[in-house]
Amino acid sequence: MSGHFLLAPIPESSSDYLLPKDIKLAVLGAGRVGKSAMIVRFLTKRFIGDYEPNTGKLYSRLVYVEGDQVSLQIQDTPGGIQVQDSLMQAGDPLSKCVQWAEGFLLVYSITDYDSYLAIRPLHQHIRKVHPDSRAPIVIVGNKGDLLHARQVQTREGVQLANELGSLFLEVSTSENYEDVCDAFRHLCREVSKLHNLGSERRRASVVPRPRSPNMQDLKRRFKQALSSKAKAPSAPALG
Repeated sequence: MSGHFLLAPIPESSSDYLLPKDIKLAVLGAGRVGKSAMIVRFLTKRFIGDYEPNTGKLYSRLVYVEGDQVSLQIQDTPGGIQVQDSLMQAGDPLSKCVQWAEGFLLVYSITDYDSYLAIRPLHQHIRKVHPDSRAPIVIVGNKGDLLHARQVQTREGVQLANELGSLFLEVSTSENYEDVCDAFRHLCREVSKLHNLGSERRRASVVPRPRSPNMQDLKRRFKQALSSKAKAPSAPALG
């Protein structure tokens, strides 16, 4: 990996260990598109093709982003968590996940057109939960090696991402580790930028209050000035 982005396991918690700031990412998409495989590929470099049914695992690692150490948390999500209608409540699983996360990977499979159609509602739901947010979103067309079974053309992914104002990548999780890393690296950098921007705004909003004069100190200085004048020798009288 790049020297600017390194992975390390989070050590066991201890009273004297201060964790760095969190970067919280969520990976969303239909079932069987390779969400879990992408996360594991990114974190371990290993590709595992078959998984037990996804129950929504949370992965944590320490990473370095542009030289700064952060605690990266990635929420995997079951394929069944989808946008069903416009009446979703804030307490439903998808909304909870979207509310928690700061950056999003929206994944579809190029071999499954229905999974591609699920991306737009997910994107719209993220913007509904974060109406004033600039949370970065990357759209990923996975399983790019299965060209013989392609149902979604690359141009369709590009067009959707352009319409939604998001970055688009078409990757093969099984064959290209670096492409998978690029997606997560981009999200981490963008979330880190938002953290830094927020810190700068908070610092700018804290206007230092003028220091109130200490009346006792002013009286003491005034008395000292009077005393020094009284002790000063008088000027000689002129004849």
